[in-house]
Amino acid sequence: MKISIVIPTLNEEEGIGATLDSINMKEFEKRGHEVEMLIVDGNSKDRTREIAEGKGAKVIIEPRKGYGRAYKTGLKEAKGDIIITGDADGTYPFHLSHEYVDMLLEKNLDFITTNRFAGLEKGAMSFKHRLGNFILSSTLRMLYRVKIKDSQSGMWIFRKEALKKLKDLEEFDDGMPFSEEIKIEMFSHPEIRAMEVPSKLFERRGEAKIESFGDGWKNLKFLIKKRWQ
Repeated sequence: MKISIVIPTLNEEEGIGATLDSINMKEFEKRGHEVEMLIVDGNSKDRTREIAEGKGAKVIIEPRKGYGRAYKTGLKEAKGDIIITGDADGTYPFHLSHEYVDMLLEKNLDFITTNRFAGLEKGAMSFKHRLGNFILSSTLRMLYRVKIKDSQSGMWIFRKEALKKLKDLEEFDDGMPFSEEIKIEMFSHPEIRAMEVPSKLFERRGEAKIESFGDGWKNLKFLIKKRWQ
């Protein structure tokens, strides 16, 4: 089986190398999986692309801005039967990604999203971000009846075939709301088996790109607008 690991980047030279190194290729090989590492880069000005290519990753440059835009491009390019996503800053447990694939297959699931709060390392998330996530996750649960605790987690493990059951990728949001939108679509679809599983979050390497208040407000407005459309 082929696995695609899709990671969006923008000036992540401090974290991309360690992130790719943490993927346990030997465990994937033991299981007979072939792994493709796909970096969708927003035209970084540092050594992000050079480091990623040196680690064996394929790099696609996506000059159009947006977290969602990067994923929409990357998911279309991914060749894997199963796709794993996450950030390039060393915060997500890519060293456990083979175990998440095992879980997807053993439980016959289509989509897994991870709950970072189950294993939050000290210093990994500020109080302001935790509060914002609580508000957004509570709103998502209330408006969409999707029972997840971490609506903003960016680590997902899913079958590429599941994307075909959703609306066209180009109809998804180009920005940060993409993360909550894909969860809403996956968990709400009657033919998709989705689950949230406990995970971890480590302290970030490099400078944060997220704008706490601005991105949080955009995500909240998106949830309300989408619900009443």
